[in-house]
Amino acid sequence: MRDNQDQIAVSGAPSPALDDTPARLRFRDDAPFESPIAPLADFLAGGNFAAVRIEPGEDAHELVPHFDRLKLVEIAFPKFRDGRGYSSAAVLRQAGFTGEIRAAGDVLVDQIGFMRRVGFDSFAPNKPLDPKVVKATLDRYPYVYMKAADGKVPVWALRHG
Repeated sequence: MRDNQDQIAVSGAPSPALDDTPARLRFRDDAPFESPIAPLADFLAGGNFAAVRIEPGEDAHELVPHFDRLKLVEIAFPKFRDGRGYSSAAVLRQAGFTGEIRAAGDVLVDQIGFMRRVGFDSFAPNKPLDPKVVKATLDRYPYVYMKAADGKVPVWALRHG
């Protein structure tokens, strides 16, 4: 029997509004991208957009042929407990997307480290996050155990080369 508890709860949650303003928390050196963000359906319909929004349940693989014109992918988190956005970011990074990936919505400070590992590099949380708390959270565990999109060297490789 499949447990649909999280999916049922999320399906009724409103998605965060499209946020065309730069992210409130950003881990990139390039200038913030300031342009309209299109819903995935509008983007795929051929609109002239360089930024797209993915909602839970939408397929990030559909963006792969369009990487050449994409600067920003915003991934919606209507509820913090919906992890599908992590998979979307991982799919994009594994396929070679180097543009900005923004987590928008119900993003909590204790998720930032995990989100960074799978490829998110900017955040637009519903509620502002204290930068000191974010830094302390990210600095708490200096070592990782697996390879991921963030490029950190796993602790076993540091030990054994």
